Amino acid sequence: MIEILEKSKTLPTKVKLLLKKGVRMTAPFSVEIGEEVNLDKIDASLIIYGAARIKGEQTLISPNVKLGYEAPVVLINCQLGNGVELKGGYFSESVFLDNVVIGSNAQVRSGCLLEEQGSGNHSVGLKQTILFPFVTLGSLVNFCDCLMAGGTSRKNHSEVGSSYVHFNYTPQQDKATPSLIGDVPRGVMLREAPIFLGGQGAIAGPVQIAYGTVISAGVVCRTDCLKEGMIVSHPPKPASSKKFYPGLYGDVSHKVTSNILYVANLLALRQWYRYVRHGFFVREKYGDDLYAGSQKVLEGALTERIVQLGIFAKNLEKAATREKEIKRIFPVKAWRSQAQFLKNWPAMEEYLLKGNEENISLKRKESFLKIMKKQSGEFKTYLEAVKLLTPLQAQRGSAWLNDIVQSTISGCLSIYQRKKQ
Repeated sequence: MIEILEKSKTLPTKVKLLLKKGVRMTAPFSVEIGEEVNLDKIDASLIIYGAARIKGEQTLISPNVKLGYEAPVVLINCQLGNGVELKGGYFSESVFLDNVVIGSNAQVRSGCLLEEQGSGNHSVGLKQTILFPFVTLGSLVNFCDCLMAGGTSRKNHSEVGSSYVHFNYTPQQDKATPSLIGDVPRGVMLREAPIFLGGQGAIAGPVQIAYGTVISAGVVCRTDCLKEGMIVSHPPKPASSKKFYPGLYGDVSHKVTSNILYVANLLALRQWYRYVRHGFFVREKYGDDLYAGSQKVLEGALTERIVQLGIFAKNLEKAATREKEIKRIFPVKAWRSQAQFLKNWPAMEEYLLKGNEENISLKRKESFLKIMKKQSGEFKTYLEAVKLLTPLQAQRGSAWLNDIVQSTISGCLSIYQRKKQ
């Protein structure tokens, strides 16, 4: 027993090395560092309050990060930018850019990218989530499989109210349900009206929400909100019921087009990171690794959407064995939309993965990149450089990205809408 107590007084080697490096820990005996963790990628300015478990060879912790101020932290293969504060919870395979703050009891699973000055209060659940700068999440939020933009600063930001849910799993057991709240071409310019999703509410994905939209507290949004600057406040509806047919789908065209739109925006965002944001990352300490982590998340986001559409296609294939039942229950338009998607999905998948976006609108792309190169003086941060763009310059950048989105949608829909031979 005495021997066990004596051993417990000895700090693990990696914890001792971090302390020697200058990392501050209030409870070093409660800190666990994986053998695979590269200590060269943990800045000496890190502060760990209380218990923490840090794992993963791809883990990166930039200057002035604070972990665990409110509760223990588990950090696995995440890349953290300057000044990030993760106050408690589980964080895995995700990227947090400069000055992101997340409260305690969070569960941030793989595939999340939270851009500068984004924040979340306590008990936030995220997976495959992309938040543009300044986007703020309240408490008790479950917000997976979506991208949200809008707002111009920490004082004028898009907001998700407390107890909000993005419903991303259907009764037919598929997750081809990503929602686009704002968009990429305009959202990256940081000058659009914020979007407000009221507390105790929800979105049933997939939907598209326009800039300036206000969805009142308690509303479950089930349809696209495409007109900007509108308040959505549906009156309570009486409960209704109709027969549910497990494994059978109605008209799938909206779901298919929503997924294509989402993927097209991801492709535009990947181009933005590759050709615009990369130059800002490489100026920073650990910037190469932070950029690599961001690109990995975007690649994973694209893969996830293709995988989920593939699962959706397999579900439709199973449903097709009940053709007589489908034709009896649903109108002609519904079962034809299913047959179209089943027939054309392999070609659609190939098109979306082909990398066509690299060659779209090259003149606009080069013109805008020249503007950004002049704009990004040595001491300007990414946020400063984007905000200093003139309205005309910002429009040029948005036009390039919008060409990517629209060309991708047009090309993929033309495949989807092919008639049976």
